[in-house]
Amino acid sequence: MPLPILETAKHTIEIPSTKEQVEFRPFLVKEEKILLQAQTTEDVNEITKVVKDIISVCSFEKVKPNDLTIYDMEYIFLQLRAISIGENIEFSIKCQECDKKNIVTIDLTEVKVQFPKKKAESKLQLTDDVGIILRPIRVKDIKNIGDGSDITPGIIASIESIFDEDGVYNTDDTNKKELITFIESLSHSHLQSIQEYIQNQPKLSHTFNFTCQFCGHENEHTIEGLGDFFT
Repeated sequence: MPLPILETAKHTIEIPSTKEQVEFRPFLVKEEKILLQAQTTEDVNEITKVVKDIISVCSFEKVKPNDLTIYDMEYIFLQLRAISIGENIEFSIKCQECDKKNIVTIDLTEVKVQFPKKKAESKLQLTDDVGIILRPIRVKDIKNIGDGSDITPGIIASIESIFDEDGVYNTDDTNKKELITFIESLSHSHLQSIQEYIQNQPKLSHTFNFTCQFCGHENEHTIEGLGDFFT
């Protein structure tokens, strides 16, 4: 006689960038084990791959992780962690005054994507005839960006299309060498404008206060991105 198959509950999570409501199931023990194994490697690409796989399977393949923005992926995974393992997570944080570590508990359901007060302008006119359309960096681009020491991959990932008086050219369909040549032809001010757009994107961030249990100092602390939440 076969063993019974456990049914899993369904939860609705809102994708921050689109406000779309999507049904997810919690991740299971087998998926949690794979995640823990990836975390021990401290390999960003490996961890990202596992997170993507979990988002895909837990959304019943409805969400395509590669097409998500980075902050979408981080938020969805954090919410999946909350419904799968528990809403609370403990951090060991040093007091700013006495430098002693405090155990602080955070409710993951309170963590939100922080949107800038002023939306970044995605259309940038470079000359009278040539311009670009910018986009948030997608999950599929993470592996190409590396450690950020070379800004070119990040700039390329942020450009959705290039346009002139003759037409619009989607960068996903453009030769990489041509894109690099185009980037290298930009002026310093153009580069600054693109970097400002990148820096002004929404991000997963949570600021909280805690009183040091050793010296009584009132601390304010901010955690950002999955790296901070799972260190």
